[in-house]
Amino acid sequence: MTTRFRSISALCSILLILFVSVRPCDAAEKIVATIQVKDALTVPGQPATIEAKIDTAAAVRNVGLGGEPLELVVDGKVAATATTGADGRASFTYSTKTVGVLPIQVRLGASTRVLPATGEANLVVWERRNPILAIDMASLIETVHVEASIPGTGPQKNLEQKPMPDAAAEIGRLTQFYYRVIYIVPSTGSDGFQAGTQARAWLKTHHFPSGYMLMLPPGNEALGTKIDELRASGWNAIKVGIGRTKLFAEAFLQRRIDVVIVPEPTKSEIPRKAKTAKEWKEIRKKL
Repeated sequence: MTTRFRSISALCSILLILFVSVRPCDAAEKIVATIQVKDALTVPGQPATIEAKIDTAAAVRNVGLGGEPLELVVDGKVAATATTGADGRASFTYSTKTVGVLPIQVRLGASTRVLPATGEANLVVWERRNPILAIDMASLIETVHVEASIPGTGPQKNLEQKPMPDAAAEIGRLTQFYYRVIYIVPSTGSDGFQAGTQARAWLKTHHFPSGYMLMLPPGNEALGTKIDELRASGWNAIKVGIGRTKLFAEAFLQRRIDVVIVPEPTKSEIPRKAKTAKEWKEIRKKL
């Protein structure tokens, strides 16, 4: 009887060791990661390239996760798949004849080392003839301080910045039947993923109409370069730029595009031929 008891005890000990040895494979041991996605702009029936990035917070900076399976989800269905490179980035190609600002998701596929994660963005499908408003994010913020800059350019607290009175409602009226809107998002980062994610969340929180998020890298010439790139791609229907600074206005005026500065700056900050508005309620009168 004693021998049998010892055998059972030994068996239990072996099973306990095996149980402990497989615990690192549990979900609790997997990596926590985030997925960020950039908006994509295209015309009906033409393929769009959708960029995504998955990374994890390391001790000093975010580190991209290579070799991870990602899925592009459109209208609740998997539309394409891709595998991340060494930098954690992947791209998808997708086309649709549906016109509008279409919400999309990129989610993690079956991964052995990363917990489930999802990122969101917009696939913007417009006809080239549609008139476009290009709006600087700074013109939507009530007050821009050094310690609390606009969404997309600093820490998470910037998402709490208050919008200019009537800005969301006025843009809603302008885009209801006529204009399409591009939001110009300045970025201090190298790739623009985080800037786009923060700015998109801020716009959604404050009920702004959906549009295309144009990421703007650092540099005084960056805005002009982006406008030129859009035009070279066939987007020649940019009718008006709405911004907050002289530098913004000059980029449009140099390309013979109308511009409105809001709120109205000092006279020394108003370029020749630029229009001004004291508040967003006046914008429609200036277009």
